[in-house]
Amino acid sequence: MMQAAQSRRALLRSAFFTASGLAVSSCVAPAARIAEAPRPVPLPAAPAPVQVARNGPKAPANIRPELFKRAVAALDRHASRIPTHDRIAIVDFSQASYRPRLHLVHLGTGECESFLVAHGVGSDPGHTGLLQRFSNEPNSEASSEGAFLTADYYVGKHGDSQRLLGLDATNNNAFDRAIVVHSAWYSNADMIAKHGKLGRSQGCFAVGERELAKVFERLGPGRMIYSAKV
Repeated sequence: MMQAAQSRRALLRSAFFTASGLAVSSCVAPAARIAEAPRPVPLPAAPAPVQVARNGPKAPANIRPELFKRAVAALDRHASRIPTHDRIAIVDFSQASYRPRLHLVHLGTGECESFLVAHGVGSDPGHTGLLQRFSNEPNSEASSEGAFLTADYYVGKHGDSQRLLGLDATNNNAFDRAIVVHSAWYSNADMIAKHGKLGRSQGCFAVGERELAKVFERLGPGRMIYSAKV
């Protein structure tokens, strides 16, 4: 019985890479219908994984070198599971939520765009605006650390959203926990003027309502998000 359940679970995870429309729970409610968000602008073919490591791209000015180094190492480590290596997202959870801490970096040109992003309630129970801890546990409502693979778009509780697959032991429950990228009113910039910090998600990467389309366009499916507090 246990083996059958595990087999079904493995099949579900395998289907994740090729199929849309899987039901999810927790951070997003299951959708009655699956609809794709606008497709991202086509990007140039990705360089070979070894080129990324060998070229040693330099950290953009607004990303700390140690964090950037770890992100590039994660991209290299998971190269076979991440189809596209030209652009990555780095989330610096050592920064307070009032700072733009979701960085989208083009590894070829060094171009970097930064966005506000919320952390999970379970990572900051006192709502200090600073992430206190990570968790990979179901129902923790906390943010997780590690490398994520961006996958398909769908429409759920929070509107247009993007599923993620955790690639490390510290976030490998991301799919089952429905940790996704979506927009939320509590991640809008006006929250900072009113409260000095963003609201909190249930562990998802929640960006501002006006920023989601740009994040989807720049990131797209098949790329890496690296989340850490260094």
